[in-house]
Amino acid sequence: MPVVCSGNTAVAIASDRDPLSAVALAEALATADVPGGVVNVLTGYRSETVPTLAGHMDVNALDLWIADEAQDAAAAQVACNNVKRVRRRGEPPQRFWFTDAAQGPDWIEGFMEIKTVWHPAGV
Repeated sequence: MPVVCSGNTAVAIASDRDPLSAVALAEALATADVPGGVVNVLTGYRSETVPTLAGHMDVNALDLWIADEAQDAAAAQVACNNVKRVRRRGEPPQRFWFTDAAQGPDWIEGFMEIKTVWHPAGV
């Protein structure tokens, strides 16, 4: 949810072993006041969906939580095609959510895009 609260669109890949909870979340969000397209849940085999998502030119960043190190590295390599920001977690997600880093919005900072806009005044 910090991704959505920071103004981004989230695309999550459901677990291929047990996608029921992710599908239930998607159904709950569909009937809630969340605008369509803000949270997208993909189902399918992770080995098929991750490379496609990593190579998609409209995806600006990846937050990889893949347990398979080879698949994680391959997704990071494919993401280099359009200079996509990639964050790879060093610890399993089960442990990450109980750390202090997960209790604030700081962990999403690497995916925020800050731009400076210059407005010329005069001639």
